[in-house]
Amino acid sequence: MGTRIGVCGIACELCPRMTSGKCPSGSIGCIPKENLFCEVATCAFRKEVRHCFECGEFPCETTKKGPIAYGYCHFISGKE
Repeated sequence: MGTRIGVCGIACELCPRMTSGKCPSGSIGCIPKENLFCEVATCAFRKEVRHCFECGEFPCETTKKGPIAYGYCHFISGKE
């Protein structure tokens, strides 16, 4: 199986929640769905995108909450 990339953009295999066995999505990793533990996953589900950076509003207030640094989100968005 290839590297899984979570909704937020982190490789699931490197995510602290996944490596500690505390991922709310279990072994499948973070996917867009209603998720009480992850506002990022819920937002992606509601906006019908697989990854945050596919959304036209990225970076946004939700991404400011983490888990990736907002400055990095802004950098990869290419927006000035």
